[in-house]
Amino acid sequence: MQPFFFLLLILPSLLAVPLQPIVTVAADAANAARCTTAASLRTYEKCIALPTQGASLAWTYHPGNATLDVAFSGSFISPSGWVAWGINPDSPSMTGTRALAALSDPSSGSLLLLPFVLDPSVKLQSAPLVSRPLDTHLLLSSSAAAAPDGVRDGAGVQIFATVKLSPNRTRVHHVWNRGLYVQGYSPTIHPTAASDLASRATIDVVSTATEVPPAASATLRAAHAVLNSLSWGLLLPAGVAVARYLRQCSSVGPTWFYAHAAVQASAYLLGAAGFAIGVVMGRASPGVTYSLHRGLGVAAVVAGGLQSAALLFRPKTTHRFRKYWKSYHHFVGYGCAVVGVVNVFQGMEVMGLGGTYWKLAYCLALASLVGSCVALEVNAWVVFCRREGGGGEGDNEGAVKRRLSF
Repeated sequence: MQPFFFLLLILPSLLAVPLQPIVTVAADAANAARCTTAASLRTYEKCIALPTQGASLAWTYHPGNATLDVAFSGSFISPSGWVAWGINPDSPSMTGTRALAALSDPSSGSLLLLPFVLDPSVKLQSAPLVSRPLDTHLLLSSSAAAAPDGVRDGAGVQIFATVKLSPNRTRVHHVWNRGLYVQGYSPTIHPTAASDLASRATIDVVSTATEVPPAASATLRAAHAVLNSLSWGLLLPAGVAVARYLRQCSSVGPTWFYAHAAVQASAYLLGAAGFAIGVVMGRASPGVTYSLHRGLGVAAVVAGGLQSAALLFRPKTTHRFRKYWKSYHHFVGYGCAVVGVVNVFQGMEVMGLGGTYWKLAYCLALASLVGSCVALEVNAWVVFCRREGGGGEGDNEGAVKRRLSF
């Protein structure tokens, strides 16, 4: 448990870092050095280096007819991957974006550019992303040009488009990203690192001023991960184990109850703090939503709150409703522990920690807890069987009642 105490010691410093406001920047000498107005098809008036993935954007705005000629430059991260750029008419977020994705044609191997509309179902990943025509009033023309050596890891790609804007509207929400795989003609989910989640910006096509929505700070992400892993992922199941196995020891008396209550209360307070940090992170990242992770987190917090409230209405041991209260308490408690552990793994996937030492450390700690519970469970059944085989009928009946009372 020493690593967890170390994590608790560093939490105050993690939580002391404030969120940053929306950053507004303009194209400067550094940005100009990273972008070029000369593309493979034509030369544009302005360009800007986008804040993530080494991408850049060049454009020419025609105020007379409110059209925008755009050249997006990105790079592949896999020979079987994809690169996409799009415009969101409403907000700087993925949902609602009209995107153009460059990918390798599975049948011919040549570069292919397909249009996609990213509706809310994309986040749920309930079905493959299917190409469909974009709004005719928005996209007037599009094409793509890849590096001469074809699609490969690190190969550059340019996406060209002519977009119709609303009159007198010069601020445009740009969204871009890239992924590792394409299934058929359907791009799969992109990586979820901080840079991938921040691939969006609002650019004024006249002044080149850029508004970049803030990403949650690394310290807040670390605090959120540590608090929730420790509370929902370890302490809460440990509190369940304390109640289940210490209660069978008649020598400890009511100590098991106070230990159980103390561990669960600590787990819930730390978990509530981690949940609050998650809410703050969500508000700091508009347009980025993890529905499953958020839903499981809300379910865990609600179940934990119900467990805490249940203590205020606990009937006496002789009350006729006591057995119903116990059934409710056990069912909600076990459910909360399971949901908490599942959501810890879901959160690791969201944060891109699926193959890191953080996940390995948590798995080892959880495996140790599960192994201890298995050993205690076996020991409890051995003791129960011995009592059943060696005691009288009255002793057997009492043992059965004690065993089933939990």
